[in-house]
Amino acid sequence: MTSISLIFAFQHNVEFHPIMRSSQVTIKDIARELGISPSTVSRALKDHPDISPETKKAVTELAEKLNYQPNSIALSLRHSKSNTIGVIIPQIVHWFFSTVISGIEDIAYNAGYSVIVAQSNESYEREVMDTKALFNNRVDGILISMSKDTLKYDHFESLYSRGIPMVFFDRVCESLNTSKVIVDDYGAAYNATKHLIEQGFRRIAHLAGAKNLTISQRRLEGYRGALEENNLKFNREYVVYENLADDERPAKALTTKLLNLPEPPDAVFASNDISALGAMTAAREKGLKLPGEFGVVGFSNWRFTSLTEPSMTTVDQPGFEMGQEAARLLIKEIEAGEDEVIEPVTRTLKTNLIVRRSSMKV
Repeated sequence: MTSISLIFAFQHNVEFHPIMRSSQVTIKDIARELGISPSTVSRALKDHPDISPETKKAVTELAEKLNYQPNSIALSLRHSKSNTIGVIIPQIVHWFFSTVISGIEDIAYNAGYSVIVAQSNESYEREVMDTKALFNNRVDGILISMSKDTLKYDHFESLYSRGIPMVFFDRVCESLNTSKVIVDDYGAAYNATKHLIEQGFRRIAHLAGAKNLTISQRRLEGYRGALEENNLKFNREYVVYENLADDERPAKALTTKLLNLPEPPDAVFASNDISALGAMTAAREKGLKLPGEFGVVGFSNWRFTSLTEPSMTTVDQPGFEMGQEAARLLIKEIEAGEDEVIEPVTRTLKTNLIVRRSSMKV
């Protein structure tokens, strides 16, 4: 199998200037004016038989009025394919993202594409540099999972304005109208919290991820939803934000603080498995029995979760399938015809709760 090429911060001297959106009228502009989809406009301009004469007439007249012309620059870029896909991920060492890469490779290589992987290392600045590097390497499209530090999206908007196909996965940019592949984070968190409630735990804390990430927000909502639907009070003191560290020490420290509250929690739902491991360590050092007196559920199903003592209950994410679906969507957009408009879609994949001993009451 072809090995993955890794791009880190190696291109400091590249030229990559954000540009304003072109003043040239686009198919999307015509669609917006007429209140129809871009794909309908595209088919109308090609005199497609499925489009009514009235719609064709309205589209043609407005196109003439606005002096619509196909974007020759975008078309020329489509013709100069590199058969290479870029991937930006937060951390290569993360078990979940490694499975996503495997899924991407599975589809990409079979379709005749090479894969270049860049890791942001959870840094906005690195993410911007990775974007520049991939652009200057003339990739045909980019798959992106954002860093926890990304609060501005200029680098993504610049690619979007240039017509570079993009698909976001897991950690997505909601402000751009691109295709996205996610898991049902709300449902996963709801089921994890409900499981702890069914085991008999009543004071359940949540080690949440970075506040700005949509996945963190949805998992918090799922956690809260499960509490409220089971007539348990949502206690803000029990929600602490852990910045997605790659070791368990920050989560251990946060859990220790929770366990020192006047009314400490008796269980934790963590936004990732590393945080769950830190919670288990803190509980043991506090003298609590696991399983029994304290329950823990993690998220992602890292390989080590079946080897901890006790073995860790966790949410299994379909990383391989996420990579496959993201790659399929991107390649479909890359290989679209010159006048074909691909409507952005959001694919939501299901998760599975893996029940082990760490969440047991007895």
